[in-house]
Amino acid sequence: MDSSVARPAVEVRDLRMTYGDKTAVDGLTLSVAEGSITAVLGPNGAGKTTTLETCEGYRKPQQGTVRVLGLDPIADRKQLLPRIGVMLQGQGAWSGVRAMEMLKHIARLHAHPLDVDYLAERLGLGECGRTPYRRLSGGQQQRLGLAMALVGRPELVFVDEPTAGMDPQGRRTTWELLRELRTDGVTVVLTTHYLEEAEELADQVHIIDRGRMIASGTPLELTRGGATATVRLVVTKPFPPGARESLRKALGEDTEVTLLDERSMRVTGKADPTTLSKVSRWCEENDVLPESLTLGRRSLEDVFLDLTGGVHLTEGVEHV
Repeated sequence: MDSSVARPAVEVRDLRMTYGDKTAVDGLTLSVAEGSITAVLGPNGAGKTTTLETCEGYRKPQQGTVRVLGLDPIADRKQLLPRIGVMLQGQGAWSGVRAMEMLKHIARLHAHPLDVDYLAERLGLGECGRTPYRRLSGGQQQRLGLAMALVGRPELVFVDEPTAGMDPQGRRTTWELLRELRTDGVTVVLTTHYLEEAEELADQVHIIDRGRMIASGTPLELTRGGATATVRLVVTKPFPPGARESLRKALGEDTEVTLLDERSMRVTGKADPTTLSKVSRWCEENDVLPESLTLGRRSLEDVFLDLTGGVHLTEGVEHV
Protein backbone atom coordinates (compact mmCIF):
# COMPACT_ATOMS: atom_id res chain seq x y z
CA MET A 1 0.00 0.00 0.00
CA ASP A 2 1.35 3.46 -0.93
CA SER A 3 1.93 5.28 2.36
CA SER A 4 1.93 8.63 0.54
CA VAL A 5 -1.79 8.30 -0.19
CA ALA A 6 -3.79 10.02 2.53
CA ARG A 7 -6.24 7.80 4.39
CA PRO A 8 -9.80 9.15 4.62
CA ALA A 9 -10.61 10.61 8.03
CA VAL A 10 -14.10 9.06 7.75
CA GLU A 11 -15.06 6.16 5.54
CA VAL A 12 -18.61 4.77 5.34
CA ARG A 13 -19.27 1.78 3.11
CA ASP A 14 -22.70 0.33 2.28
CA LEU A 15 -24.21 1.51 5.58
CA ARG A 16 -27.77 0.42 6.17
CA MET A 17 -29.83 1.33 9.25
CA THR A 18 -33.51 0.62 9.86
CA TYR A 19 -36.03 1.44 12.58
CA GLY A 20 -38.85 -1.07 12.44
CA ASP A 21 -40.17 -0.95 8.89
CA LYS A 22 -38.52 2.43 8.18
CA THR A 23 -35.20 2.54 6.35
CA ALA A 24 -33.16 5.49 7.64
CA VAL A 25 -29.92 4.78 5.75
CA ASP A 26 -30.04 2.72 2.58
CA GLY A 27 -26.64 1.39 1.45
CA LEU A 28 -24.84 4.72 1.92
CA THR A 29 -21.17 5.10 0.96
CA LEU A 30 -19.18 8.27 1.55
CA SER A 31 -15.73 9.43 2.60
CA VAL A 32 -14.25 12.53 4.21
CA ALA A 33 -10.71 13.60 3.34
CA GLU A 34 -8.27 14.42 6.13
CA GLY A 35 -7.82 18.13 6.75
CA SER A 36 -10.98 19.11 4.87
CA ILE A 37 -14.30 20.72 5.67
CA THR A 38 -16.98 18.36 4.40
CA ALA A 39 -20.68 19.27 4.48
CA VAL A 40 -23.31 16.53 4.75
CA LEU A 41 -26.66 17.96 3.64
CA GLY A 42 -30.18 16.64 3.33
CA PRO A 43 -33.78 17.43 4.26
CA ASN A 44 -35.00 16.41 7.70
CA GLY A 45 -35.45 12.66 7.78
CA ALA A 46 -32.83 12.07 5.07
CA GLY A 47 -30.60 9.96 7.32
CA LYS A 48 -27.88 12.50 8.12
CA THR A 49 -28.21 12.29 11.88
CA THR A 50 -28.27 8.49 11.92
CA THR A 51 -25.20 8.36 9.68
CA LEU A 52 -23.20 10.82 11.78
CA GLU A 53 -24.26 9.26 15.09
CA THR A 54 -22.97 5.96 13.71
CA CYS A 55 -19.66 7.63 12.84
CA GLU A 56 -19.51 9.13 16.34
CA GLY A 57 -20.06 5.73 17.94
CA TYR A 58 -23.54 6.36 19.32
CA ARG A 59 -25.12 3.73 17.06
CA LYS A 60 -23.83 0.37 15.85
CA PRO A 61 -24.00 -0.27 12.09
CA GLN A 62 -26.63 -2.87 11.25
CA GLN A 63 -25.05 -3.50 7.85
CA GLY A 64 -21.92 -2.09 6.24
CA THR A 65 -18.75 -0.68 7.79
CA VAL A 66 -17.73 2.64 9.33
CA ARG A 67 -14.17 3.74 10.04
CA VAL A 68 -13.20 7.01 11.70
CA LEU A 69 -9.49 7.91 11.78
CA GLY A 70 -8.95 4.29 10.77
CA LEU A 71 -10.79 2.96 13.83
CA ASP A 72 -14.07 1.20 14.44
CA PRO A 73 -16.22 3.71 16.41
CA ILE A 74 -17.71 0.90 18.52
CA ALA A 75 -14.89 -1.63 18.99
CA ASP A 76 -12.16 1.03 19.29
CA ARG A 77 -14.21 3.62 21.15
CA LYS A 78 -11.70 4.22 23.97
CA GLN A 79 -8.93 4.93 21.44
CA LEU A 80 -11.14 7.11 19.27
CA LEU A 81 -12.90 9.36 21.81
CA PRO A 82 -9.81 11.42 22.79
CA ARG A 83 -9.19 12.20 19.10
CA ILE A 84 -12.60 13.51 18.08
CA GLY A 85 -14.89 16.36 19.08
CA VAL A 86 -18.66 16.26 18.76
CA MET A 87 -21.02 19.22 18.79
CA LEU A 88 -24.39 17.65 19.60
CA GLN A 89 -27.80 19.04 18.59
CA GLY A 90 -28.78 19.08 22.27
CA GLN A 91 -25.35 20.48 23.26
CA GLY A 92 -24.96 18.10 26.25
CA ALA A 93 -24.75 20.85 28.91
CA TRP A 94 -26.66 20.69 32.20
CA SER A 95 -29.54 23.11 32.51
CA GLY A 96 -28.33 24.94 35.64
CA VAL A 97 -24.56 24.95 34.99
CA ARG A 98 -22.85 28.23 34.16
CA ALA A 99 -21.31 28.46 30.72
CA MET A 100 -17.66 28.77 31.78
CA GLU A 101 -18.07 26.12 34.49
CA MET A 102 -19.26 23.67 31.86
CA LEU A 103 -16.43 24.52 29.49
CA LYS A 104 -13.81 24.16 32.24
CA HIS A 105 -15.32 20.83 33.29
CA ILE A 106 -15.03 19.49 29.74
CA ALA A 107 -11.45 20.82 29.49
CA ARG A 108 -10.45 18.88 32.63
CA LEU A 109 -11.51 15.64 30.93
CA HIS A 110 -8.74 16.05 28.32
CA ALA A 111 -5.01 15.57 28.67
CA HIS A 112 -3.94 18.66 26.71
CA PRO A 113 -6.91 21.02 26.39
CA LEU A 114 -6.91 24.37 24.67
CA ASP A 115 -6.70 27.48 26.84
CA VAL A 116 -10.28 27.89 28.04
CA ASP A 117 -10.15 31.67 28.39
CA TYR A 118 -8.77 32.09 24.88
CA LEU A 119 -11.43 29.83 23.39
CA ALA A 120 -14.20 31.61 25.31
CA GLU A 121 -12.95 35.01 24.15
CA ARG A 122 -12.65 33.83 20.58
CA LEU A 123 -16.24 32.59 20.53
CA GLY A 124 -17.68 35.55 22.42
CA LEU A 125 -18.55 33.65 25.60
CA GLY A 126 -16.94 36.14 27.95
CA GLU A 127 -20.07 38.22 28.50
CA CYS A 128 -22.20 35.18 29.35
CA GLY A 129 -19.67 33.02 31.18
CA ARG A 130 -21.51 33.23 34.52
CA THR A 131 -24.96 32.76 32.99
CA PRO A 132 -26.74 29.41 33.58
CA TYR A 133 -27.05 27.35 30.43
CA ARG A 134 -30.86 27.46 30.38
CA ARG A 135 -30.74 31.30 30.27
CA LEU A 136 -28.35 31.51 27.34
CA SER A 137 -29.72 32.60 23.99
CA GLY A 138 -29.82 30.03 21.20
CA GLY A 139 -26.72 31.54 19.61
CA GLN A 140 -24.83 31.52 22.92
CA GLN A 141 -25.74 27.87 23.46
CA GLN A 142 -24.39 27.08 20.01
CA ARG A 143 -21.12 28.88 20.76
CA LEU A 144 -20.73 26.98 24.03
CA GLY A 145 -21.46 23.70 22.27
CA LEU A 146 -18.78 24.44 19.66
CA ALA A 147 -16.27 25.39 22.38
CA MET A 148 -16.99 22.11 24.21
CA ALA A 149 -16.32 20.18 20.99
CA LEU A 150 -13.02 21.96 20.32
CA VAL A 151 -11.46 22.33 23.77
CA GLY A 152 -9.86 18.86 23.66
CA ARG A 153 -7.80 19.64 20.51
CA PRO A 154 -9.55 17.04 18.32
CA GLU A 155 -8.09 15.72 15.07
CA LEU A 156 -11.64 15.44 13.73
CA VAL A 157 -14.70 17.41 14.81
CA PHE A 158 -18.36 16.81 13.96
CA VAL A 159 -20.33 20.07 14.10
CA ASP A 160 -24.11 19.97 13.83
CA GLU A 161 -25.81 23.26 12.87
CA PRO A 162 -22.91 25.28 14.34
CA THR A 163 -24.35 28.74 13.66
CA ALA A 164 -28.08 28.18 14.24
CA GLY A 165 -29.48 31.12 16.20
CA MET A 166 -26.34 33.24 15.83
CA ASP A 167 -26.31 36.82 14.63
CA PRO A 168 -24.32 37.61 11.44
CA GLN A 169 -21.21 38.61 13.39
CA GLY A 170 -21.25 35.37 15.41
CA ARG A 171 -21.74 33.37 12.23
CA ARG A 172 -18.73 35.00 10.55
CA THR A 173 -16.57 34.45 13.64
CA THR A 174 -17.51 30.77 13.65
CA TRP A 175 -16.73 30.48 9.93
CA GLU A 176 -13.28 31.98 10.52
CA LEU A 177 -12.61 29.54 13.34
CA LEU A 178 -13.65 26.52 11.26
CA ARG A 179 -11.37 27.67 8.44
CA GLU A 180 -8.49 28.02 10.90
CA LEU A 181 -9.10 24.49 12.13
CA ARG A 182 -8.80 23.22 8.55
CA THR A 183 -5.59 25.20 8.07
CA ASP A 184 -4.20 23.53 11.21
CA GLY A 185 -4.99 20.10 9.75
CA VAL A 186 -8.19 19.40 11.68
CA THR A 187 -10.91 17.59 9.73
CA VAL A 188 -14.38 19.14 10.04
CA VAL A 189 -17.63 17.33 9.23
CA LEU A 190 -20.41 19.89 9.03
CA THR A 191 -24.18 19.63 8.88
CA THR A 192 -26.18 22.80 8.39
CA HIS A 193 -29.51 24.04 7.11
CA TYR A 194 -27.79 27.24 5.91
CA LEU A 195 -26.86 26.27 2.37
CA GLU A 196 -24.89 29.50 1.99
CA GLU A 197 -22.76 28.29 4.91
CA ALA A 198 -22.00 24.98 3.21
CA GLU A 199 -21.20 26.72 -0.06
CA GLU A 200 -18.92 29.21 1.72
CA LEU A 201 -17.00 26.71 3.85
CA ALA A 202 -17.02 23.21 2.38
CA ASP A 203 -14.30 21.62 0.28
CA GLN A 204 -16.67 18.72 -0.42
CA VAL A 205 -20.46 18.44 -0.22
CA HIS A 206 -22.45 15.21 0.13
CA ILE A 207 -26.22 15.50 -0.40
CA ILE A 208 -28.32 12.70 1.09
CA ASP A 209 -32.00 12.02 0.57
CA ARG A 210 -34.04 9.04 1.79
CA GLY A 211 -30.90 7.46 3.16
CA ARG A 212 -29.03 7.49 -0.16
CA MET A 213 -26.31 9.64 -1.67
CA ILE A 214 -27.85 11.67 -4.48
CA ALA A 215 -24.97 14.05 -5.23
CA SER A 216 -21.37 14.59 -4.20
CA GLY A 217 -18.69 17.04 -5.25
CA THR A 218 -17.12 20.40 -4.58
CA PRO A 219 -19.51 23.36 -4.41
CA LEU A 220 -18.22 24.51 -7.82
CA GLU A 221 -18.78 21.09 -9.39
CA LEU A 222 -22.32 20.93 -8.03
CA THR A 223 -23.32 24.46 -9.03
CA ARG A 224 -21.73 24.56 -12.46
CA GLY A 225 -24.68 25.33 -14.66
CA GLY A 226 -23.26 25.37 -18.19
CA ALA A 227 -25.78 26.93 -20.53
CA THR A 228 -28.39 27.30 -17.80
CA ALA A 229 -29.42 30.67 -16.46
CA THR A 230 -31.04 31.24 -13.07
CA VAL A 231 -33.21 34.25 -12.31
CA ARG A 232 -34.27 35.02 -8.75
CA LEU A 233 -37.38 37.14 -8.36
CA VAL A 234 -38.20 38.58 -4.94
CA VAL A 235 -41.33 40.72 -4.63
CA THR A 236 -42.64 43.19 -2.07
CA LYS A 237 -45.86 41.30 -1.25
CA PRO A 238 -47.09 37.71 -1.72
CA PHE A 239 -47.59 36.52 -5.28
CA PRO A 240 -51.17 36.41 -6.59
CA PRO A 241 -52.83 32.99 -6.99
CA GLY A 242 -51.54 31.05 -10.00
CA ALA A 243 -48.43 33.20 -10.35
CA ARG A 244 -46.03 30.29 -10.87
CA GLU A 245 -48.10 28.78 -13.70
CA SER A 246 -48.67 32.19 -15.26
CA LEU A 247 -44.96 33.05 -15.30
CA ARG A 248 -44.01 29.67 -16.69
CA LYS A 249 -46.50 30.12 -19.53
CA ALA A 250 -45.05 33.55 -20.30
CA LEU A 251 -41.50 32.18 -20.43
CA GLY A 252 -42.17 29.00 -22.40
CA GLU A 253 -42.09 25.26 -21.78
CA ASP A 254 -38.28 25.04 -21.66
CA THR A 255 -38.19 27.12 -18.49
CA GLU A 256 -38.71 25.79 -14.97
CA VAL A 257 -40.33 28.05 -12.38
CA THR A 258 -40.05 27.13 -8.69
CA LEU A 259 -42.00 28.91 -5.96
CA LEU A 260 -39.50 29.15 -3.10
CA ASP A 261 -41.86 30.93 -0.70
CA GLU A 262 -44.76 33.37 -0.91
CA ARG A 263 -42.49 36.24 -2.00
CA SER A 264 -39.74 34.62 -4.09
CA MET A 265 -39.47 32.46 -7.18
CA ARG A 266 -36.58 30.88 -9.05
CA VAL A 267 -36.59 30.67 -12.84
CA THR A 268 -34.22 28.18 -14.49
CA GLY A 269 -33.81 27.85 -18.24
CA LYS A 270 -31.55 28.50 -21.20
CA ALA A 271 -29.06 31.35 -20.82
CA ASP A 272 -31.08 33.76 -22.94
CA PRO A 273 -30.50 37.56 -22.78
CA THR A 274 -34.26 38.12 -23.03
CA THR A 275 -35.08 36.17 -19.86
CA LEU A 276 -34.85 39.15 -17.50
CA SER A 277 -36.92 41.33 -19.81
CA LYS A 278 -39.63 38.65 -20.04
CA VAL A 279 -39.80 38.35 -16.26
CA SER A 280 -39.96 42.15 -15.94
CA ARG A 281 -42.76 42.34 -18.49
CA TRP A 282 -44.70 39.63 -16.65
CA CYS A 283 -44.37 41.60 -13.39
CA GLU A 284 -45.72 44.73 -15.07
CA GLU A 285 -48.65 42.90 -16.67
CA ASN A 286 -49.59 41.18 -13.38
CA ASP A 287 -49.18 44.22 -11.10
CA VAL A 288 -46.27 42.57 -9.25
CA LEU A 289 -43.64 44.91 -7.81
CA PRO A 290 -40.16 43.35 -7.74
CA GLU A 291 -37.94 43.97 -4.74
CA SER A 292 -35.00 42.34 -6.53
CA LEU A 293 -34.46 40.62 -9.84
CA THR A 294 -31.09 38.96 -10.34
CA LEU A 295 -29.49 36.77 -13.00
CA GLY A 296 -26.63 34.44 -12.14
CA ARG A 297 -25.30 30.91 -11.80
CA ARG A 298 -27.09 28.30 -9.77
CA SER A 299 -26.41 28.41 -6.05
CA LEU A 300 -26.00 25.35 -3.86
CA GLU A 301 -29.55 26.01 -2.66
CA ASP A 302 -30.80 25.77 -6.26
CA VAL A 303 -29.03 22.44 -6.70
CA PHE A 304 -30.35 21.15 -3.38
CA LEU A 305 -33.94 22.08 -4.20
CA ASP A 306 -33.68 20.49 -7.64
CA LEU A 307 -32.29 17.24 -6.26
CA THR A 308 -34.67 16.92 -3.32
CA GLY A 309 -37.81 17.89 -5.19
CA GLY A 310 -38.07 21.39 -3.73
CA VAL A 311 -37.76 20.31 -0.09
CA HIS A 312 -36.06 23.01 1.98
CA LEU A 313 -33.58 22.29 4.68
CA THR A 314 -35.46 23.27 7.80
CA GLU A 315 -34.33 24.16 11.26
CA GLY A 316 -35.09 21.61 13.94
CA VAL A 317 -34.20 18.18 15.17
CA GLU A 318 -33.90 15.43 12.62
CA HIS A 319 -35.18 12.10 13.90
CA VAL A 320 -33.48 9.80 11.44
